[in-house]
Amino acid sequence: MANRVETYDVLGVKISALNPARAEEVVADMIAHRDKGYVCVAPVSTVMDCQRDPAYRQIVNNADLVTPDGVPIAWLGRMAGHRAVARTYGAELMERFCDHGRARGWKHFFYGATPEVCDKLERCLKERFPGLNVVGKFAPAFVPQAGPLDQALLAKINAAGPDIIWVGLGAPKQDFWNVLNRTALDAPVLIGIGAAFDFLAGVKPRAPRWMQVLGLEWLFRLGCEPRRLWRRYLIGNTQFLGLLFINIFKKRS
Repeated sequence: MANRVETYDVLGVKISALNPARAEEVVADMIAHRDKGYVCVAPVSTVMDCQRDPAYRQIVNNADLVTPDGVPIAWLGRMAGHRAVARTYGAELMERFCDHGRARGWKHFFYGATPEVCDKLERCLKERFPGLNVVGKFAPAFVPQAGPLDQALLAKINAAGPDIIWVGLGAPKQDFWNVLNRTALDAPVLIGIGAAFDFLAGVKPRAPRWMQVLGLEWLFRLGCEPRRLWRRYLIGNTQFLGLLFINIFKKRS
């Protein structure tokens, strides 16, 4: 059942009005009841991708949870009257679920990145969270678009019996992958978390906490990977602000 919590609208994208603790409650309920669903994380870049691709917007809007991954997205939630909304960031969500899931016996599967990153990710998380149950991992060969799993790999993942499959293919690809494979996979929850594999494996640096709190993580990431991210942040963020102002003006008119 999609849209398990109240949502607010950001340029036609339904963002779940939640914080990390509330996200954990919803996911725990999905696992306990073996309800199949998928979770999208939504920074500004996801909202902008949804403006360009109606099919992607439909996928995001049909998700069970769409977390306010970016600080501006969380700010807009509070401005809309949802006082408890807080940034619900993919990497921190993974840390939280790996930590608190130990007592619940949650089983995790990693899908994405490279074999080296997956190995480092498992090692780093197990060092931080002793007793973490990682039942498998798979780093697929790069393809430009998401596709269905082959039957052998599908059977392997289902046999491992994960409760959460963490999908690190980058958005929007990971969200298309979740929808394409949602029915065939037995795991209750699929969560697309973008670059969190790299951050938690220590392959890429994370922004200082103060930059995250002030909504400046994009600036830190731009400085680390200017060639790859300049278009997303310099052009995408400017377009986002422009569309917000246009939307506000239309509502007031």
